[in-house]
Amino acid sequence: MSTTHTADKIMSTKPASPARNILLLILLIILCFLSYRWWWGKHHVSSDNAQLEGHIVPIAARVSGYVKAVPVSDNQKMAHKSLLIELDPRDYQVKVAQAEADYRQALSAAGHDKQPGEALARIAAAEANAAAAISQSQTAEAQITEARANAVKARKDLARSKELAAQKMLSQSALESADTLLKAAEARIAALEAALRTSKESANAAGQQVAVSSAGLKSAQAKALAAEATLQFARNQLIDTQVYAPATGIVSKKAVEPGQMIQAGQTLMYLVPTDKFWVIANLKETELKQIKLGQEVDIEVDAFPDLKLKGKVDSFSPATGARFTLLPADNSTGNFTKVVQRVPVKIVLDDLPKGSPLRPGLSVNVTIYTP
Repeated sequence: MSTTHTADKIMSTKPASPARNILLLILLIILCFLSYRWWWGKHHVSSDNAQLEGHIVPIAARVSGYVKAVPVSDNQKMAHKSLLIELDPRDYQVKVAQAEADYRQALSAAGHDKQPGEALARIAAAEANAAAAISQSQTAEAQITEARANAVKARKDLARSKELAAQKMLSQSALESADTLLKAAEARIAALEAALRTSKESANAAGQQVAVSSAGLKSAQAKALAAEATLQFARNQLIDTQVYAPATGIVSKKAVEPGQMIQAGQTLMYLVPTDKFWVIANLKETELKQIKLGQEVDIEVDAFPDLKLKGKVDSFSPATGARFTLLPADNSTGNFTKVVQRVPVKIVLDDLPKGSPLRPGLSVNVTIYTP
């Protein structure tokens, strides 16, 4: 009887419902998915609020003038140092010719290594005059010394002649002759002293002329340097009538045509280099604690799904994106609503494939691997 009861109990047990098994399986899948998402969020930060960035170079001429030729068109790829714009150079050629003439004139006055100038010639003449005046002064001083010695001798002779005349041993005519010799010696001394003063005055005047001529030389040399600088500036302006591509890139937004009058610094077109890109990812402020410099990043470009890029975290913006807007939010007002801020993070690309179709501004998805 016991055996029969057990068999009936087993036969009365119902098998598990298929719907229940499916529900359990779904719950298990959801649990696994949530666990994976938790693990993923713990070790990765991803965002689709990111875009490619690149240099966009405004092209402008450094001088004003009429446009002679524009041998480029929109969306045309240009090599480094290719001609983009050419201005009419005739006015600047005239300026160069005028500056060259002024420089030659200034150089003629100042002189140079191969040919002394007018200022050097004036200095040489003044120095020669000064040397001659000094020589005359020295000669006059020597003659004065000799004349004074002769005057001393003449005085002694006159004194002796007077003694002899008093003793009736010398005639009156001889006495008068001795007196005449003394007066002649004294007159010669006076004349030589006057000549010495004149020579010294001439030497001083010649020295002043040397100083004036030296100052004139410095002025002429300064004018020559100024003329040389003006000439170099004119040559630079002539060179600047041709505008070349600063890098290899693609021309965009061309706004210049031949015959147009342009001003210096006026933006005429843009050049977008194709060899340098980076990514700016606007990440939530709550995600920054997980991100460190140098972390690896996977990058997917929306426009080219098959193109997979690699990069690294390079730097963080010093402020949130909202602080750089035209009208930053003022949280001191009463109508404050807390919003999660985003901080721009720069990501540099490891390597770009050759002939990459990337363009600045394309949307990308970034995944940052965090420890």
